[in-house]
Amino acid sequence: MKLDNDIHNYYEKLLLDHLVELRLDQNHDNEYLADLCCIVLNQLPSKYIRYEVDMAFYLPQTERFEMLMKVREAVKKAKDFLDTQRDKN
Repeated sequence: MKLDNDIHNYYEKLLLDHLVELRLDQNHDNEYLADLCCIVLNQLPSKYIRYEVDMAFYLPQTERFEMLMKVREAVKKAKDFLDTQRDKN
């Protein structure tokens, strides 16, 4: 059995958008970004969807704002952790 290819965690999109917003994709290599994404996504709940349009129409503004704040906080924590670990090495 295989799940539909369209099923994905909406937090992944929010995370990637935030990484681009912070320009982390331009300032760090793929290894750093992969580690950062894993650490961030493990801090966040799952919100599986099939279509982005569903989130645009059915997600209340307050819930979307809360999700964005969770992503920002998780990125900050993960970045602080990774940077501290790299400074030790």
